[in-house]
This record gives sequence, C-alpha cells and structure tokens, in this order.
Amino acid sequence: MIYTVTLNPSIDYIVRLETVSVGHVNRMASDDKYAGGKGINVSRVLKRLAIDNTATGFIGGFTGHFITDQLEHEDITTAFVPVSQDTRINVKIKADQETEINGQGPVISAQELANLKDQLAHLTSDDVVVFAGSAPSNLGNQVYKELLPIAKEAGAAIVCDFEGQTLLDSLAYKPLLVKPNNHELEAIFEVTLTSLDDIETYARKILEMGAQNVLISMAGDGALLVTQESAYFAKPIKGQVKNSVGAGDSMVAGFTGELVKSGDPLEALKWGVACGTATTFSDDLASIDFIKETYQKVEVEKR
Repeated sequence: MIYTVTLNPSIDYIVRLETVSVGHVNRMASDDKYAGGKGINVSRVLKRLAIDNTATGFIGGFTGHFITDQLEHEDITTAFVPVSQDTRINVKIKADQETEINGQGPVISAQELANLKDQLAHLTSDDVVVFAGSAPSNLGNQVYKELLPIAKEAGAAIVCDFEGQTLLDSLAYKPLLVKPNNHELEAIFEVTLTSLDDIETYARKILEMGAQNVLISMAGDGALLVTQESAYFAKPIKGQVKNSVGAGDSMVAGFTGELVKSGDPLEALKWGVACGTATTFSDDLASIDFIKETYQKVEVEKR
C-alpha cells in the first residue's frame, strides 16, 4: 500500500477576480474549494491512476471534515489522526497578480503526535510512504527526524518531497525518491546551475548522500532523472500554463505509482512527467484522460 503523509493539510480556497482594490469591497468572479496539501495532492493523482492509497496526517475541525469528505467522494481511503484544532485554510487570489494568504495550521499536542507515530510503526515492508510538505509550526520540520526512522524501522520504503535542510536530513534514511526542482538544488548546494550537466552533477551528489532516485523538475525546461545506473532527460512539452499548484506533487504521484507497480524507473519518469505536465495545463489536478493524452507526448533521452 502507498501511504501519503500530510502534516499540515488545508482547504485551498481559490478566488478569481480581475483586480484587487486594497481597502475596498472586492467581488469575486468565481471561486473553488479543494482539499489541499502536498501529500493529499499525491493521493488524489494516484487515485486518478487507479492506484489505491491511504491519505494520513493530522486533521481537525469543520475544515478537516470538508477535506475527508472530499477525499471520500473521490474514493480515497483516509486514516488521518484527529486533532483538537481546525485544519487551516489557504486563500489563493488569482487577479492581475497572484496573491496567497496561507493559514498557520493547528497546534499539535504530544499525544496527537504519538498517535501518528503509532500508525507509522504498524507499517510493513509491503508499504511505501510519501512524506511531503511542511509541518505545523509548533512541530517544525525537524519532526521528520522522528517520523522517517519509524517508517524505515517498520520496513517501509519512503519518498521525500522536501526542500533545503529537511531534504538533506532525509537522505540518511535512503529514500526511494527525492524530487527537488533545479532552483532548490541550487539553494541546497549554494551554486548556480547553468547547464544540464551541472544539474546532473549535483543530482549525483544527492545520490551519493543516500537517495535511490533523484528527480529534478525544471518547469518549462523538462525533467532529469538520475539513478545509480543511468540518467534520463525528459524533454519539455509545450502547452498553456494554467496551474503551478500541485504540478510537482502530480509528478511525485506518477513516478512513485509506476515505480511501485513496475519497478521500471524509465517508465516511472514518463508517467511522472505526464502527470506533472498535465496538471500544469489544467485548472485543478489533471484528469486521467488528460494524463494519458500527455503521456503520449513524453520524449525521453538517455544521457
């Protein structure tokens, strides 16, 4: 079973209007509300790919009920740890400029954290766990140093979608996959990457530090997969960019789902690129029909 862990999920409240006039009443043209959070996005795309998975993490209050209801409506199994405070709401204003107002999230008690640890301790070697996104502020991302070893000791494989120091810390647990983008890779090593060769060089440093597969997303410049055996470059696919939110999560879902299913990293790259690109060209996470259509356009070169 694939599990996704979202420690600080949200309702993503998308508001659309032509312009925002600060200090005045603004009337929206349209709005949407989605179950949000990086791990939750992974769960939703995995389900579109007909790959069963379980979404877990912390959830609370009326906002939490909205999220679990939405996921259950999509036939996604949930096993969230209930918490006493409300799950956050993130407001994303799409006007002449894009503005985000992200909620802080609930305070997680010691008992609530212990409940999640107990859940992870019951994983097995048949499981893969996707850890993605930031933690609630009272825990901080250092909490992953407590959670990742529990999953590993239980025998599960882990996928880590983090940035910066949190990603570097995760490498001690030999993750099946890490997926920084090229800018995050630059920030980690404090370098400027000007070519694909540069990117591959530093991706291999991530491999040497413990990762089993390193997938570097480069937005409109394609994607690079580096494994112990090979490196593959997926060419960019042209289209109208509509949505950057969830594109990286969609890539993680496509790659992880296919790798677990077939064990083929090249095929996993193709599905990862198809899912990530299709979401970029969609208003929400991509539909399965659009993912399959995009898959036919994926071109990969061995380096």
